[in-house]
Amino acid sequence: MTVSYTLEVADARFGGFCKLLLRWKGSIYKLLYKDFLLFCGVYVFFSVFYRFLLSPKQQDLFERIALYCDQFTNTNFIPVLFVLGFYVTLAFNRWWGQYTNFPLPDNLMMVVSGNVHGTDERGRLLRRTLMRYANLSSVLILRSISTRVLKRFPTMEHIVEAGFMTTHELNNFESLHSDFNKYWMPLTWFSNLASRAREEGRVRDDIALRLLMDELNKYRGKCSLLFHYDWISIPLVYTQVVTLAVYSFFAFCVVGRQFLNPEKGYKDHKIDLYVPVFTLLQFFFYAGWLKVGELIINPFGEDDDDFETNQLIDRNIQVSMLAVDDMYQNLAPIEKDKHWEQRHFSVPYTLSTAAETLTPAFKGSTFDMRSTHFNFCNAFCCCCTDQ
Repeated sequence: MTVSYTLEVADARFGGFCKLLLRWKGSIYKLLYKDFLLFCGVYVFFSVFYRFLLSPKQQDLFERIALYCDQFTNTNFIPVLFVLGFYVTLAFNRWWGQYTNFPLPDNLMMVVSGNVHGTDERGRLLRRTLMRYANLSSVLILRSISTRVLKRFPTMEHIVEAGFMTTHELNNFESLHSDFNKYWMPLTWFSNLASRAREEGRVRDDIALRLLMDELNKYRGKCSLLFHYDWISIPLVYTQVVTLAVYSFFAFCVVGRQFLNPEKGYKDHKIDLYVPVFTLLQFFFYAGWLKVGELIINPFGEDDDDFETNQLIDRNIQVSMLAVDDMYQNLAPIEKDKHWEQRHFSVPYTLSTAAETLTPAFKGSTFDMRSTHFNFCNAFCCCCTDQ
């Protein structure tokens, strides 16, 4: 389930973000703790190995190796920040693009409800079938890219059982052979059925039919984009470069960041702290950044913050049928509003919001300029006129 904390940060207050650090579900701790423990374990192994298991001569050799490795923990040698920052930015833009292109039927259902007419059973059947075809197409594309949806509808028979498709439609769907994904077929049925509705006079003019087709194509375009997002990933070579950069950096850190014997006078080794606090923080930040990219590169899995695709399917079919069926021509009587007789009126406030009435309305950034500015400008203009 997607982790939402929007209400908790609605108001900026002392320690507001700090409270979020205590959460576990959807947190960086849950995502990173295994890698963090592994890094700590390997670091402790080399530390114990260096301190207690090596002879003095072997310790000298280990110290030279550690100093050599420490040179490569400088980010000038391995540009971890650069490759990570660019990669996560690219992954975030891809994640946001997939979210904004999720096929929602809202625009399409409004057009169907307003342009496919008829209060009889035939009109109702046309509207419901059109929206069922649209929702069926989104289910088919989501079933192709989302593990959650595939687990919910493992076979086409499950889709028939759920009511998105009839048995005759399934036979028709399977009889049409194609080597490629056939998510677009229900949308073709939609366009053909809309044309038939126009012939029957349920769609009253060609402009309304054109509006239906335009919204259908926008909906189809979003389904197509989701398919291509799933097909065309961020180039594997870049993902490999980022992963190798981060892990090789910390592989050098495991040896290069060891605390060496301060009695030998090595540079930057004046104190023996045993615990590399800043190296651990660096691992937490860099590896956590890499995990963020790993999390959002495909939001159609089953991670805590992946898209709730099954819930969106439930929402889409429910609201689309509500809009084109129960709400079709279901209008309340048109009445005069409460302020019909009042030329000037204000909407009341509750006691908790009454203080907002004392705040003057914003009229523009230059509205409250001092009058001296205008006096100066007028005097200047007068002087120019006299000359």
